[in-house]
Amino acid sequence: MVTQFIVSNQTNPYWNIAVENYLVEQSRDVITLYLWRNRRTVVIGQNQNPFAEVNLEALEADGGYLMRRRTGGGAVYHDDGNLNFSFVVPKALYDLQRQFSVIQRAVAAFGLEAEVSGRNDLLCDGRKFSGNAFSKGEYNDLHHGTILIRGNMSDLARYLKPKLAKLQKHGVSSVRSRVVNLAELNPDITAESLMPRLRAAFNSEYSEISENTKFSEIIKLPDVRRLYEQFASDEWLYSRWRNFTAQRSGQFDWGGVEVAVTVKDNTVADIQLASDALDLDALETARKLAIGTPLDRKVAPTGNRVVDDILSLVF
Repeated sequence: MVTQFIVSNQTNPYWNIAVENYLVEQSRDVITLYLWRNRRTVVIGQNQNPFAEVNLEALEADGGYLMRRRTGGGAVYHDDGNLNFSFVVPKALYDLQRQFSVIQRAVAAFGLEAEVSGRNDLLCDGRKFSGNAFSKGEYNDLHHGTILIRGNMSDLARYLKPKLAKLQKHGVSSVRSRVVNLAELNPDITAESLMPRLRAAFNSEYSEISENTKFSEIIKLPDVRRLYEQFASDEWLYSRWRNFTAQRSGQFDWGGVEVAVTVKDNTVADIQLASDALDLDALETARKLAIGTPLDRKVAPTGNRVVDDILSLVF
């Protein structure tokens, strides 16, 4: 089994996500743990509406970045107090439990017990310190997430616009009360002290690192530059959302969704979905099923809860 451990030397989010996606696109049978940090960045899911999720005026005034990833899930805030990780694993070897165990074992080195909760969270003392998201590539699958160590909670609350329905669902009154900095639980934890623990946990779970790959060499590659330009582009970040106006919305166990429908001759001509759902395939399935369907038609259940919940909002 070939393994590699890569640490970014950049805090520009577009370089970091470009390298991550370059690794996902490679056809080599290599298990990768990639660590990276972004400077003052709000990261949103592939299908989220930035104008609804982010206080863009405040973020831009403070010199921050908006970054849109290719995975689902909700908005998260990154700064120098975050350490982000990416597992890039060949499809046959992808194992969510093993990947989570690397993070749990590294945190346990500081005397903290982490548990997996809900759709995609890691908790300590019942509070979230890591949100995770997932996607499937042609050769590799991706599991990435953030580890909150010494994040600025004031900035987190300033830049994110949490939905009231989501906060009420979790029985809390603010976004701050749902998250915790690991340094609050153990002041010895820093990004610098956690990284070698993550490397040791990765070695223990898989095998000794067998390839030494330098981040500084990867970002020189033309394919990485192409990805950087895509992720930094206005089209990727904003274009389809500038005129998005949600007509219906719902909060479900799998996440929230806002639906904008274009109707012509009593038929759905187009549909846009804004959602923090993790299942991107289900979102696209619902969209395809809705387009071309008369509004007065009863849509048969598909058996996919995400798809059926979305269609229930449309018809």
